[in-house]
Amino acid sequence: MVTLEQSLKSENASVLDKMVEHEQVLFCNDKATGLQAIIAIHDTTMGPALGGCRMAPYKSMDDALKDVLRLSKGMTYKCAAADVDFGGGKSVIIGDPLKDKTPEKFRAFGQFIDSLNGRFYTGTDMGTTLDDFVQAMKETDYIAGKPVEFGGGGDSSIPTALGVVYGVKATSQALFGNDKLEGKTFTIQGLGKVGFKVAEHILAEGGNVIVTDINENALDEIRKIGGSSVKVVASDDIYSQDADIFIPCAFGGVINDDTIATFKVQGIAGSANNQLAESRHSEVLREKGILYAPDYIVNGGGLIQVADELYGANPARVLAKTQNIYNSLLEVFTQAEQDQITTATAADRMCEKRIADAKNRNSFFSQAKRPKWNFKHQ
Repeated sequence: MVTLEQSLKSENASVLDKMVEHEQVLFCNDKATGLQAIIAIHDTTMGPALGGCRMAPYKSMDDALKDVLRLSKGMTYKCAAADVDFGGGKSVIIGDPLKDKTPEKFRAFGQFIDSLNGRFYTGTDMGTTLDDFVQAMKETDYIAGKPVEFGGGGDSSIPTALGVVYGVKATSQALFGNDKLEGKTFTIQGLGKVGFKVAEHILAEGGNVIVTDINENALDEIRKIGGSSVKVVASDDIYSQDADIFIPCAFGGVINDDTIATFKVQGIAGSANNQLAESRHSEVLREKGILYAPDYIVNGGGLIQVADELYGANPARVLAKTQNIYNSLLEVFTQAEQDQITTATAADRMCEKRIADAKNRNSFFSQAKRPKWNFKHQ
């Protein structure tokens, strides 16, 4: 069978060839508003597809398709890892988010989402905001990650950061036999909405942080909070710092041949998506003795909140599932050690088993009796 990776690399492959692992891909074009978008549903075995909507000035429709297929597949694994009853999907809007947004465009996008009749729920992602989806909500109920005043769960960076902290603690437990942050040193790449909150948590528990960011205001603010427990370094120097655990909270692809060669940490656990530049780098980390916490498990807190919101926002329920990131990672670490495989492979196998189990449960019933997807709409 042709793999998704192979099909995407083939310049002559048809759209159907490229979506060989996906259930459905919807190309959206609205002449009146200028909307051009793609919605990709990867797998709905565990429930309706859930995934954010990105807006970016893709150079071509093919580039947009490649991105949405890759991201939607990742969401299937992320939902399985978070143990939420949703499958993987993603959407992308082609355009410059600083120049090409209009309320009418997002209302048109909402109509396309509504046409899927609940197979796909979406919300904010890179290049889109809550205000954009307030417009889309005028046309569809299938929006997740809504503002509090619209019945949503609020700022998803809060549970995301908390999940990262639990991921760091699980990594510490596996490496050092304790999950205390006090006295340990952590390098944090990126002090955005998530990274800054992670730094605050670590400092509050007595840890030391080495940080980098292009935002001088964020650097000044974290210095005020942490004092001598904070060290600021240049962007390129963050990889070579002596520390216990590296916490990437900015860009993807930061674990690569060049950075691995300079790492002086024993573990990696952060919120950035797609941290491994190539899948083989998980094996390179293993050979070097660096414990890698798979990113789609560590950064699952925001997804947990967005999924929970569809049943009626419940902060206590979100906290309980976010805390379980700790246990999921320990399970992955243990399985990787037992099977002598990478933690990335162990995480994928865990997710694939959960999806297979869900498929077995669903096949036990006739299609007519299959449990319905009933979620609370505001």
